[in-house]
Amino acid sequence: VPLFTETYKALLLDTLKVPSPDCYLRPEGVSWEDHSRTMFAAMEQTLAEHHASIAAVIVEPLIQGAGGMRMYHPVYLKLLREACDRYEVHLIHDEIAVGFGRTGTMFACEQAGIRPDFLCLSKALTGGYLPLAACLTTDEVYGAFYDDYSTLRAFLHSHSYTGNPLACAAALATLDIFEQDNVIEANKALSQRMASASAHLVDHPHVAEVRQTGMALAIEMVQDKASKTAYPWQERRGMKVFEHALTRGALLRPLGSVVYFLPPYVITPEQIDFLAEVASEGIDIATRDSVSVAVPANFHPDFRDPG
Repeated sequence: VPLFTETYKALLLDTLKVPSPDCYLRPEGVSWEDHSRTMFAAMEQTLAEHHASIAAVIVEPLIQGAGGMRMYHPVYLKLLREACDRYEVHLIHDEIAVGFGRTGTMFACEQAGIRPDFLCLSKALTGGYLPLAACLTTDEVYGAFYDDYSTLRAFLHSHSYTGNPLACAAALATLDIFEQDNVIEANKALSQRMASASAHLVDHPHVAEVRQTGMALAIEMVQDKASKTAYPWQERRGMKVFEHALTRGALLRPLGSVVYFLPPYVITPEQIDFLAEVASEGIDIATRDSVSVAVPANFHPDFRDPG
């Protein structure tokens, strides 16, 4: 998303990008798995051509969050792990948003039966109470930085709040809750309730897709259902859903024209039903009328807000 990188372009490393395996874009009649396999061809080709100069492949497994809750099949991760091993390239999983039960398993990589070389974690690590991040890696990577003190060989990176004791205490308490309250198993029932509560929106004339992975559900509003023609982003249809939800005491922050549920795990089935009801009302309001928007001539379309 250019919005997140354009301002800092001069400071960033040049990277290779491959097309997303986003299953929303799959042809009619094609399964998530088949589409994800097809989309892996671009990754395979990029690794084959450039592996000698590639340090690592970075992916957000199963759900690309800020890109619009784009979802894909675990087979893509399995194929990627095999390819990274074949070409001797590190695999980095960004599970900051999708880790700790969000996708239905403790970590998203589990659904592909793989382990990345680096696993980046944050957010739910402390239950959201305090900022804390962790980067897990292999003994092989750890060993590459470990040596006698006299060699001055170390991973020289830290910051003032590394190992903050309050944040670490919150993380330990959160991990205890995962273990003692059987959170992952409880989430299965909640995710099923999310699916059933929003199932009717599949038939909405301006909803192209209702997609879900675990405790993340997204509703894609479109101008034309048959062709999946998107609303012009300037119309901010998602913002209309957000504004309606506020009047009903609910927070439904959109990503463009995508309305999504990403609830805390303490949500009740009744609260899920309420969110689905409010989302339905908001989508009806947001898609009912045409919208006229004046955009300044010098406005740069890449610098738009996600809402």
